[in-house]
Amino acid sequence: MEKDNATLLTEFVLTGLPHHQEWQIPLFLIFLVIYLITMVGNLGLISLIWKDAHLHIPMYFFLGNLAFVDAWISSTVTPNMLVNMLVKSNMISLTECKIQFFSFAVSITTECFLLAAMAYDRYAAICHPLHYPLIMTNRLCIHLVVLSFVGGFLHAILHESFLLKLTFCNSNIIHHFYCDIVALLKISCTDPSINYLLIFIFSGSVQVFSIVTILISYTFVLITILKTKSEKGVRKAFSTCGAHLFSVTLYYVPLLFMYVHPASSQANDKDMIFSVFYMVIIPVLNPIIYSLRNKQVIDSLTKTLKGNV
Repeated sequence: MEKDNATLLTEFVLTGLPHHQEWQIPLFLIFLVIYLITMVGNLGLISLIWKDAHLHIPMYFFLGNLAFVDAWISSTVTPNMLVNMLVKSNMISLTECKIQFFSFAVSITTECFLLAAMAYDRYAAICHPLHYPLIMTNRLCIHLVVLSFVGGFLHAILHESFLLKLTFCNSNIIHHFYCDIVALLKISCTDPSINYLLIFIFSGSVQVFSIVTILISYTFVLITILKTKSEKGVRKAFSTCGAHLFSVTLYYVPLLFMYVHPASSQANDKDMIFSVFYMVIIPVLNPIIYSLRNKQVIDSLTKTLKGNV
């Protein structure tokens, strides 16, 4: 009987982002514009890379997949968040909640691995330019992307399988703007200790692996360029690497805070603020940081626009 009562809660309420009532419409418009720019920017970049044969090289192959994942991440959460900003009832079923979390977990983990693969590609291109075609073969690039998606899928399956074992009976209020696993664990009537442990071990391992790979790759890149003693090359390297590392920092700092720090049983508005960075802000910034600062992409975009005029 106790178990039956524990499984009665199958509908939940998302509290959404904390804000004053008068900010509801302005916030809706801001996030709507950001979402539209995100989709146009990322899907437009994918189309550009697909059409222009000059961009059919490893760097843009990874960039196209990153753009796809960014559009996926944003679409997992933002449309539902926008709807909830306008309606009074922010209800979501347990099934919808689990599907949303699974989609989020796959995409966010895949992005971690893709960022690491992109950093390795830059290391190979700059530190070993003569052997670059032999190192970054089409086969290796495809394998790295496939492994990134498979890794994201397996990581999501792991957390989803243990999430299915949880029951909810005390509260149906999810203090978040989407179904984040930490927010769900905080209202579970089943002991979530194993879930927190899995998050710390596996999410932490994914993040540490990708962060270390990125830092090591860019360290060697900077060392190699500094050895050339070319002032123009040094400026370009610091500009490019600095922008990329800035994007990576904005992405990983909130993730580390959310999923590696010691678990708290109390709902925290800071969790939602940090989530906004990697769920909403980063997907719209990546096309700018990785492509619009790139002369080859700008030239390709200019030719495409002129051709359509």
